[in-house]
Amino acid sequence: MGHRFWTAVLATALLALAGCDPQRISELEEGVSTEADVRARFGAPEKIWDALDGGRVFEYSRQPAGHQNYMVTIGADGRMAALRQVLTPVNFARVQQGMPMEEVRQMLGKPMRITPYDLKRQTHYDWRYLDGPNASDAKVFTVVFDADLRVVGTGSVIDPDLTR
Repeated sequence: MGHRFWTAVLATALLALAGCDPQRISELEEGVSTEADVRARFGAPEKIWDALDGGRVFEYSRQPAGHQNYMVTIGADGRMAALRQVLTPVNFARVQQGMPMEEVRQMLGKPMRITPYDLKRQTHYDWRYLDGPNASDAKVFTVVFDADLRVVGTGSVIDPDLTR
């Protein structure tokens, strides 16, 4: 079987998984649900970040096929303090020139693609997301990093994979 077949199978499986997110989210309640509750519904996090208050932030990425990345904050008391979908224009606006890659990564989660441009001495990180009045427009947000992995620019375009 060909590469396209397996790519289609993987994409279908990931979309089905992402389709379960609203159900999983509805089963959790801020201030009540525990870390165990979050892990039971979402599984092992992609990455765990330290939070300022002594808690932790669990990253759940739906990239590359999905359009969301979730950050779930577990407070120092072991309870879920927040659950946020972070791929939004509001968060993208917080990405500023000179910001280090690790800070952007912590804010937006795992990108769908990382592309180095050696001759330009740049690296592009891309995230798929939904925008528009009903979050119906599929777009790609790109952050451009220099050789020191500091932000030099950002931008959004219509998702080119959907226009083929």
